[in-house]
Parts: sequence; C-alpha cells; structure tokens
Amino acid sequence: MLKDRSCLVSRDYRTESNWAACMSYRLDRIEVQRGKRPLENDEESEHVQCKLPKQSDAFNRVGVALSLGNSSASPDEQAGNQRHAGDNSDSSSLIHAIGRDNSISCLIRCSRSDYGAIASLNSSFRSLIRSGELYRLRRQNGVVEHWVYFSCQLLEWEAFDPTRRRWMHLPTMNPNECFVFSDKESLAVGTELLVFGKEVLAHVIYRYSLLTNTWSSGMQMNAPRCLFGSASLEEIAILAGGCDSQGSILSSAELYNSEAGTWKTLPSMNKPRKMCSGVFMDRKFYVIGGIGGAESKLLTCGEEYDLETGTWTEIPNMSPVRTARNDMPATSEAPPLVAVVNNELYAADYADMEVRKYDKQDKEWVTIGRLPERAASMNGWGLAFRACGDRLIVIGGPRAIGEGYIEVNSWLPSEGPPQWNLLGRKRSGSFVYNCAVMGC
Repeated sequence: MLKDRSCLVSRDYRTESNWAACMSYRLDRIEVQRGKRPLENDEESEHVQCKLPKQSDAFNRVGVALSLGNSSASPDEQAGNQRHAGDNSDSSSLIHAIGRDNSISCLIRCSRSDYGAIASLNSSFRSLIRSGELYRLRRQNGVVEHWVYFSCQLLEWEAFDPTRRRWMHLPTMNPNECFVFSDKESLAVGTELLVFGKEVLAHVIYRYSLLTNTWSSGMQMNAPRCLFGSASLEEIAILAGGCDSQGSILSSAELYNSEAGTWKTLPSMNKPRKMCSGVFMDRKFYVIGGIGGAESKLLTCGEEYDLETGTWTEIPNMSPVRTARNDMPATSEAPPLVAVVNNELYAADYADMEVRKYDKQDKEWVTIGRLPERAASMNGWGLAFRACGDRLIVIGGPRAIGEGYIEVNSWLPSEGPPQWNLLGRKRSGSFVYNCAVMGC
C-alpha cells in the first residue's frame, strides 16, 4: 500500500490495557512491491504527525523485519524471529509465537492506518486484511475508527484520519466526461465508498474498496437515481427519494448490504422528495427536508423508517431549512446539512453560521453555538458537515480565487457548547463537492 517508502509504524492508537501484554511488535522496514498507485500521504499539509520520506527509484524494494515479543530481545533472538517470519510467509498462524486466534485478536486492535504496512509482511497477512475479516471482527468487538473522505477536485478523492491527523490520496477515478460533470452523491458503508453519478445513457455507481485500494464500477441499484438522501449504519445503508433518469421525483427507497453486495427495495415514503438528507438515529433511518410536490417546493417535514416494522412515519417540521426566498428557486439551496452524534441530531445553518440541535421531545430546533468562522459556502454548497464518531466535523475553507486551502474542524458535543478544534489545514480547492465518513 506504500510505494518506494520506508517508515517506523507508530503505536499511538490507544486501546485496551491488555493490548501491550498481548503483543509488542515493531515494523522496522516494510517490503513494498511496485504496482498500482498506493494510498499516499500528503506531505504538504499542516498538523501531519507522520511523514514518510521518499526513497530513490533505484530501490525496487526494501527488506522486512518483524520483531515479536519483548522489545528487549537479544540480537540473536531478533534475527531468529526475522528468519522465522520469512520462512513462514504462507503460514496460517500469522504470528507463529502466539497462534492465529491471538494474532487476530491483536490485529483488530491495531489502528487501521497500519494495515497497509502489515499487509506487506507476507501473503497471509495480506490475504487476511483483503478478506475483510478483520473489519467484521472489529465491528463485533466495538473497535471502530472513522476517516473522512472528501473531494475538492473533480475525480480526486482524499482521506483524512482525524486521530493521527494524516491526509491521504486515493487512486484517481477514471470515468467518462459525462460522469465528471453530472450531479454526484457519495456514501460510505462498511469498507466501501460509493460515488453515484450519471454517464451518457444511465446512472452509474463507482465503488472504492478500502480492502484493495481500487475503484470499480458496474453495480446497480433496483431503481437508479440521483439527488437522494442516504445514510449508513455498520454494513448497511438506506437511500431514499431522489430523481430517476427522466427527472421524476421518487418516493421509493432501497437498502444496500455492503457485505452481501445486494440491494433490497423498501416500502415507499409517504411523500416523494429529492435533494433531501438522511441520517440514522436510535437505529432508525430518517429522511429530512428536500423538494417535492407539483410545484417543487421545500418540504419542512421528515420521515422516520423503522427497520423492525418496515413502516414510514411522517414527522412535521423536522427540517432545519428556513422558508426559501421568493427571489431564489428552491433548488438553489443545498440539502439540509445535518449529522447525528450519540443519537442527537445537529444541523449547520450556513446563512447565520450557527449550529442547531433538534429537540426530539418538543420537535423543534434550538441554536446552541457558532460554526467555524472560515467555513464559507454558496447557499450551503461546498461545505461538509458530518458526524465522525463522537465528534462533529466541518470541512471547508474561505472563498478564494484559484487554489486556496481547506480546513478540518471538529467539536465534541459531549464537552459542552461548540468549541471548534482545528485538526488540519492544507492547500486545496476550498469547495467540497462530496464528503462521506467511513467507520470501520
């Protein structure tokens, strides 16, 4: 996953106390084969904790050294361990000294930032990580890390790790020109990033796999659409509303299972709507706001989908969007900027630069603080407001002619009123086209 580079893999990922007793390892140098473009670190950004120096092109690969057990082991013991790792590259035991089960128990507690390096050790590690088994076990054991994926340049996607404050480039997408300039939606579910758009004659979905670090296309939902509301919960996602290829506004909804790779048609909503937003809260799916009706007016209601009963319930005044101005069409405003942290619903009011919270009992919105000052937008477009684990993330930057910069700000609602912490800044276009958060 890393190309022509060597690094010391940091161990700053805090986990349970028995992790240290379970395994103490060091990756001194990582064997890397040349091949497809890796998930690269961006070395021009600020607040980056780990930089990987580039090697000369004369180095086709560098050696692998894996030290197991106590870091105070003698040189002879370390050499023996290194020979053992090389001689057993296809061993199913993974870390031979502790066995496969204990090896996996240790690996699920590693930061997923290290998985690319670990996959380079031998074919057994590589096969395990690419199989997705580790991520399923992480989810079962409550080990989840959230990364933010966003696009500020057409066809270019980046990832940001808010824990280590690292920026990474994804491989470039390779669609046709029609897709480049079409309306696009994005969604992260399981270990996949899905980007929805339109080619010449039909809707298309491009899928980025975290397991293989590659893009692919070809999958289709039952009723292709764009401008829909969506959200994910663990390995599933729900998409509701939107427009079909003829521009008709839809009330239908679908559930995608990323592990099975299947689409399931759900009961239709009470109202057709497009340009809406979606969230999961209290393990129920909510679609909020949007545009609907014969006159394509803003909808102030939301709808709740109960996964257990398979029914939709309309909720009045759930949208935080104010009434549209008479001199502006309803489609000029972005869909509601909403996010859920710890089963509480928040919204970004781009016009007044305020953060609002939804009172579930009184069914009303309450202003609780301010957005970051430099988070500019165009009627809400170009600004990302997302939940990222137990924090809220705002990605955006000041308006600039030509290349400006992008900032990632975060706030922990559990700590009180909004106090934004700058996690990172880098030179980039300041308009965020698409954004999704992957937790795995």
